[in-house]
Amino acid sequence: MEFVTQNSTQTKKSGKVLGQEILKIKPSKNAFFLCLQGELGGGKTTFLQGLARGLGIKENILSPTFIIMKRFNIQGSRFKNFYHIDCYRIEKPKEILSLGFKEIIKSPQNIIAIEWAERIKKIIPQNAIWIRFEFVDKKKRRIIVKNPKS
Repeated sequence: MEFVTQNSTQTKKSGKVLGQEILKIKPSKNAFFLCLQGELGGGKTTFLQGLARGLGIKENILSPTFIIMKRFNIQGSRFKNFYHIDCYRIEKPKEILSLGFKEIIKSPQNIIAIEWAERIKKIIPQNAIWIRFEFVDKKKRRIIVKNPKS
């Protein structure tokens, strides 16, 4: 799937729609994974702000670049936690393991969204959905979603 957003408002709205759709998904045996790729300023965090709204999270979503990972509670759903992970500062995939990554990915109650996911690609589950953000121009973004099932 591929689409183009004209501005940050549309990028957030796209994320919100995806968040609402994720809440409808039947449980699996592991966490639900979104892996985001793209250049700095490409719209990854903006998209995740919308996604969090779609999940019913009211807290302000900022990229956890310096703290690496942030957890948010999800209310009224079979999903209980939304983990926002930013791997921009990660140099080796093993670094993320010290944050309890293996345990987090095992729980079907977790939704995990990882910015700069390509930096830890070796340890990401194969069922992850990959989302690539590309600049069309200063405000427009092309967003390409690759579902492992397609």
